[in-house]
Order: sequence, then structure tokens, then C-alpha cells
Amino acid sequence: MGVMLRARGLNFAWPGGGRRLVDIDLEIGHGDVHCILGPNGSGKTTLLRCLLGGLTPASGSIAVDGVAIGGLSARLLARKVAVVPQASQSVFGHLVLDMVLMGRSALLPFMGTPAAADVAIAERALERVGIAHLAGRPFGAISGGEQQLCLIARALAQEAPLVVLDEPAASLDLGNQIRILEIIGTLADEGYGVLMTTHHPDHALRVGTRVLGLRDGRVFGTGRPDELLSAPFLSGLYGAPVRVIRDRDGTLACIPALPGRSSESRPCHIAS
Repeated sequence: MGVMLRARGLNFAWPGGGRRLVDIDLEIGHGDVHCILGPNGSGKTTLLRCLLGGLTPASGSIAVDGVAIGGLSARLLARKVAVVPQASQSVFGHLVLDMVLMGRSALLPFMGTPAAADVAIAERALERVGIAHLAGRPFGAISGGEQQLCLIARALAQEAPLVVLDEPAASLDLGNQIRILEIIGTLADEGYGVLMTTHHPDHALRVGTRVLGLRDGRVFGTGRPDELLSAPFLSGLYGAPVRVIRDRDGTLACIPALPGRSSESRPCHIAS
């Protein structure tokens, strides 16, 4: 079905010599879940901003559906790529349904207002993420996890085939993390392309099809999660000892290797 997003030889530097990106290659197709891992300050958000046209690279190319991103208007780009930022408070007191309806903006005529069909699409998006009962609540009055689900619903209402998420599980409890991973997995099964940054290697192991490890603005490694995310790789990426354990059913999990304890990967059994 083709490549949805491709970056080649991407380089970026902030004025004054700040954090930079060096020779980044990235490719996302339908059904892919491409996870970007790396420590704080590694350039993950800078990379997303470049890929979405918010920052101009010093060199390299970025194309969406084969078209250079500079040749796409903001409106046309929004029809191709939906962005889920980290949850933040709305200062305008919007209701949850209103926040999701904003995802329809790029599909409406100029100066147009949402029709009944748009409202129905927004309501279905809320149902899909499990928060339809919050439609009439102020966005700022719901929990952080519910806000993140609302922003994902907004992206679904946008009906763009590529979804980009910036640390979608940041600061969320385990239940909401699982719910978001289930949604991401379902989107991939339906043919969406997904690009996400995350601080959770476990999430890449559960739903990722490919991982890019980023450290100091450079590619530290790239590959399939089950092949790339070893204890030595993750320890090098984060500059801290990490264990990778395997359950009897083959499930992999990452845990910190605390001082005085073994950091070697070895089979284990998780009690039910």
C-alpha cells in the first residue's frame, strides 16, 4: 500500500549550536507502529516537529505520500496526518465533544461549521476510546488519562491515515496505558500508520513493528523491537543498566537493574 511518511538524511541544528539531529532516516507504511525511544533531551520531540513541518531541517528530505512536506498546505497536511500531543489544559473551557470536533476542521469548507454528520463522527470517536460518557464535561475537568483519550479521539475524528503521538502514555496509570496501547494496536490492524515517541520500551515491545533509538540527536540503533531491544542496547541507549526478561510464553519486559542485582537477561515466570 506504499510509504506514508519518509525522511532521508535529516539534519537539524538550533541557532547558536543547540540540540541537533544528525542523518536521520525514517519510513512508515500502512499498518506500521514506529516507536522512537531515547533519553530526555535526545531529540525525539525535535524530530517530530521536523517531520510535521514545524521546524525546517538544515538538509535532507521529508515526504508525505510522496510529496515533499514543504509542498503541502497546513490544511492538506492535516488531512494526511493527525497529531496527538501530550495532554495539556485547555484555557477556553471547551467541552470534550467540542475538543474532538476540532479534528473535523481540515475537512470542513472554509469558514464552515460542523454538521450533524461531523458530530456523529466525533461521538463515534469518543465511543471508540471509551469516554463517550464524558462528551458534555469540560476538557479541563477530566483526568489526565481521560484528556489523552480525548486527544486520541480528536485524531480519529480527523480521519487522517497517519497518526503521530508524542509520548501518549506519559504520566498515565497502568490501566490507561493499556487502553491506549490497545487503541494503537487496533489502528495498525486497520491499516493506519502510527508514529509515536515513548519513554516505555515495554510499549514498543507490545505494539511496535519497528524502533528507532535516538541518543544525542543521532540514531543509536533501528530495527524490530524483539530483535533490537536487548539489555545491552537499552543500557547503552539510556546510560543505565537495564534487564530484559522473557516469560515462558515468550513475552519480553524491561526492568531497571538495581545495584547489587543481576542485570543479565534470563527466563522467568510471572505468577498469575
